[in-house]
Amino acid sequence: MNPMAIRLGVDIGGTFTDVVLEKDGAVFSTKVLTTYAAPETAIIDGMHQVCGKAGVDPSQIDQIIHGTTLATNALIERRGAKTALITTEGFRDVIEMRTESRFEQYDLNLNLPDPLLPRQMRFTVGGRVDANGAVLVDVDRAEVEAVVDKIAEGGFESVAVGLIHSYLNPAHEELVRDVLAEKLPNVSVSISSEVSPQMREYERFNTVVANAYIKPLMASYLGRLEDKLGTEGVTCRIFLMHSGGGIISIQNAAEFPVRLVESGPAGGAVFAAHIAARYGLDKVLSFDMGGTTAKICLIKNQTPKTSRVFEVARTYRFKKGSGMPISIPVIDMVEIGAGGGSLAHVDAMRQIRVGPESAGSEPGPACYGRGGARPAVTDADLVLGKLDPDNFAGGSIQLHADASKSALVTQVGDVLDMDAVEAAFGVAEVVDENMANAARVHAVENGEDLSEYTMIAFGGAAPLHAGRLCEKLGVDRLLVPPGAGVGSAIGFLRAPFSFEANRSVYMKLSDFDAVKIKTLLRDLQVEATGFVRTCDEVSPILSEFKVYMRYIGQGWEIPIDLTEEQAMAPDAAVFEARFIEDYTKLFGRPVAGMDIEITVWSVNATTPPEEVTRVAEAERLGDAVTEGSRAVFDPATGAYQEADIVLREQMGVGDCASGPAAVTEDETTIIVPASRQVIRQPDGCIDVIVKGAVQ
Repeated sequence: MNPMAIRLGVDIGGTFTDVVLEKDGAVFSTKVLTTYAAPETAIIDGMHQVCGKAGVDPSQIDQIIHGTTLATNALIERRGAKTALITTEGFRDVIEMRTESRFEQYDLNLNLPDPLLPRQMRFTVGGRVDANGAVLVDVDRAEVEAVVDKIAEGGFESVAVGLIHSYLNPAHEELVRDVLAEKLPNVSVSISSEVSPQMREYERFNTVVANAYIKPLMASYLGRLEDKLGTEGVTCRIFLMHSGGGIISIQNAAEFPVRLVESGPAGGAVFAAHIAARYGLDKVLSFDMGGTTAKICLIKNQTPKTSRVFEVARTYRFKKGSGMPISIPVIDMVEIGAGGGSLAHVDAMRQIRVGPESAGSEPGPACYGRGGARPAVTDADLVLGKLDPDNFAGGSIQLHADASKSALVTQVGDVLDMDAVEAAFGVAEVVDENMANAARVHAVENGEDLSEYTMIAFGGAAPLHAGRLCEKLGVDRLLVPPGAGVGSAIGFLRAPFSFEANRSVYMKLSDFDAVKIKTLLRDLQVEATGFVRTCDEVSPILSEFKVYMRYIGQGWEIPIDLTEEQAMAPDAAVFEARFIEDYTKLFGRPVAGMDIEITVWSVNATTPPEEVTRVAEAERLGDAVTEGSRAVFDPATGAYQEADIVLREQMGVGDCASGPAAVTEDETTIIVPASRQVIRQPDGCIDVIVKGAVQ
């Protein structure tokens, strides 16, 4: 991409829509409240604001990169298209039967979440493919046509096709798709062999159903967005951030919208990885806290950890197994309902609970004065002095502290016999502990010690809470980059064009077939590269190879990275050595005497990452200029302390301030605990370190 190009990054969140414009290396940003009924309206509003700041006309924009929570929210809120599923006879109830896993093992009255489609919306056809991809029974076209006629009578808008073992042989699914195209040309169709060609029918069927469910909604939205931008004179190409941390074309996004689930958080992880590269950090904890959720991701060697399955819309205390599994490439992170808009209440056990329900932007927290009557985390932050009511969002939103106090007392204080401050303290500590626990669990699951990590915090609410989180986690260093309030949108502008193609082909190492493996990986490489070429016709494209392996008898695999040389000249001994190496890192020791099997093969095609210049880190040169002080509650001591107010834009390189302090800017505020001090680095990052630590 031309470095002189004018690029726009847009992130639609549950509360705010973040818009960033990059011109000649300078970044201009704004936050506007998300407009749920027509999300494109907020984008146009934000675009005009940043164009005004940068002194450019919208018609001069060369590229738009967009990420959104719309796909996720449609799945969570069950407001997608009227969708039918066509599956193999005998497998109609797979998405309802789920797996044998129970997310609350000893609860005899366990309520499993309802499937996305009720039984009457699921249809079956005969035909059978075996586990090796051989056709045992052919599909009867007349039977398919009869099923399609029923779907036509039902007035369905979208159809998902998921047949058993189609990841090995898609012929039957393609036949069903052809019949649908002939008889119902205006109905949207998704087939599992294209959306998610992987083993495990529960996850695969769920994924294709989710894709079909949101496909008409996302196609309509993306079409409206293109039209609306066109009327504003914007004629450049629009790209979408996908959940795996790369960029795809708007056409591919409309065809595979399930890949947009988690696109916003993925942009944040890319942003944090970019900062990690600038500082040469190999162990980073990315902390992204917005208005609705908090996202925590481990970044090792400047690369976010990825996975091929994740859950959306968890219904029971965010427990694994209580949500909807989606098998697509995704940046591996933990996401909890802990954002600035997360609502607090007292449960039946007289304990303060925060989230997952959020006030969003309509009506928003009580302090917004837009009709919200229940206390949110932002209300607690305001009462505790973390926010300036006259300078929130650059002064564009006036906050009402009296409304926050009233909501906190009514919903929390009166129940627990607390005043407004005690209630706010309780809410803030609960949400901070929730996030700290999520980070601890995520680290343990990945065999990591967080005391060796540096935290990078961004998102509108993260800098308010990150200092306290570091105290709880024993993390000694925190970086808050410039543009932290709109970090995910900036991350979109740092992401490469990429697409990951994967396929399930079962193979034991004892039956290792080098020719078959090379052909398979080459085919996946061609497929992934083709998707990237629809976005970028000139840049070189790199290929990243990965296989998922396990010991025979185990239920789940671990990802093993291969070099291109190892992938294109497959050797069983090399595959085994790489597996044992990674397995030992995760579990302490290998298992002797057992055969190893490969279940999934993956190739990620990507344009080269943006070149990063290392930061020459500053030493302390002087004290930052303060703009007075205000009382900020210190949870470590349980009392208010006078905190110096420092304007971030007035801090020079090497300027320092000691906590307690509040470093303020238009889009967020960095709360510096009494145990920490800050120094401004040459690239604008605010470096928060333990007092007395050697810089």
